[in-house]
Amino acid sequence: MAFHRSSVLLRKAIGRRTAALSSSYNSSLRDSANCSDFGRWYSSSGSESKEGGTTMSAAGYHVGGGPSYMRGAVFWEKNKPLTFEDFQMPRPKANEVLIKTKACGVCHSDLHVMKGELPFASPCVVGHEITGEVVEHGPHTDSKTIERFAVGSQVVGAFIMPCGSCFYCSKGQDDLCEPFFAYNRAKGTLYDGETRLFLRNSGKPVYMYSMGGLAEYCVVPANGLTILPKSLPYTESAILGCAVFTAYGAMAHAAEVRPGDAVAVIGIGGVGSSCLQIARAFGASEIIAVDVQDEKLQKAKIFGATHAINALKEDAVAKIKEITGGRGVDVAVEALGRPQTFSQCVQSVRDGGKAVMIGLTLSGAKGEIDINHLVRRQIKVIGSYGGRARQDLPKLVKLAERGIFNLEAAVSRKVKFEEVGQAYKDLDDGNIVGRAVVEIM
Repeated sequence: MAFHRSSVLLRKAIGRRTAALSSSYNSSLRDSANCSDFGRWYSSSGSESKEGGTTMSAAGYHVGGGPSYMRGAVFWEKNKPLTFEDFQMPRPKANEVLIKTKACGVCHSDLHVMKGELPFASPCVVGHEITGEVVEHGPHTDSKTIERFAVGSQVVGAFIMPCGSCFYCSKGQDDLCEPFFAYNRAKGTLYDGETRLFLRNSGKPVYMYSMGGLAEYCVVPANGLTILPKSLPYTESAILGCAVFTAYGAMAHAAEVRPGDAVAVIGIGGVGSSCLQIARAFGASEIIAVDVQDEKLQKAKIFGATHAINALKEDAVAKIKEITGGRGVDVAVEALGRPQTFSQCVQSVRDGGKAVMIGLTLSGAKGEIDINHLVRRQIKVIGSYGGRARQDLPKLVKLAERGIFNLEAAVSRKVKFEEVGQAYKDLDDGNIVGRAVVEIM
């Protein structure tokens, strides 16, 4: 009887507590709706699904008290132009954040997908270096994430979006996150095996290259985000999530650049030019830029290059050896993704030096190495895909905020959302020096 009476009292107490929490929560929602345009509501039209015990309509899901759909740029098949399509409003799940996309960088990785050089699920939305504004959080998102990324916060997203709990993430190696590669890169989904993108009219699923940033809204796992201070602009800051993020991963984790090191960077595009700036920030004494375009080499000096080599006019390896007194550099970085430059990178380093490969290329492409040279001279050949979002992205924001990394100089072109197709064409033709960024909203 005592147990029964205790149970009754406990249920009554829980009921009162739940009612109080519900009243407080509803009051907070009303206050939020009055203070900002980020209130959300659900219509009863369209097909229904259940989430968190509440029946909601996928087709009638609204954000910001208004739109129930958005536009995105869709890649359908290789060598075909992107098309603009209407999507149902994407819905975040637990520990995911819905972002109103402000800007998205134009990267060669997207281009590799669009040309069929990197296998990827299609149709898909490409674009993987974004800035934006937090709109809402998925159901059951933990309170610390909600507090850190409050609605209305400005954020920047990393293209490697770590799960935070797999074998590698638990060791701090976010750049090797198992679900990211198993689900996003292999299947075009987030880590429950599902995309967040569905066409408005047909409901057909569309896959996501990272977060699918070339859209007006995108869903990003919270571990792939960091706060962007209001002192930094949305457009230029987008490159922090890939171009700068990739360069930092190569220089800090793979190469472990130290003050006084001699560094060569082969391929001075968006990522290569970021490598120059990071090498300078780390105190490299000699920074050698290698490319085939004089315009890029001229700009490389702004980013910190002490020497510039046009590989069409000079033997790049011989010139690097000459500059370094015959030894070679401590670190060489290949940022282009071609067998020839892969070989140049390995040949350019001193005995015991590090050749770091960050350029993606045609799937299945091979690079050749002189095995005896590798063994006898202790050459280290290291692959590096990107940085580690939780520890590195906040650091990159600080570098930019303090002016150590020059974002304005790194972004060479800003384009409208409607011009994104032409931007990728120009990138493919080699007509973009530095990085182009799409301004979306």
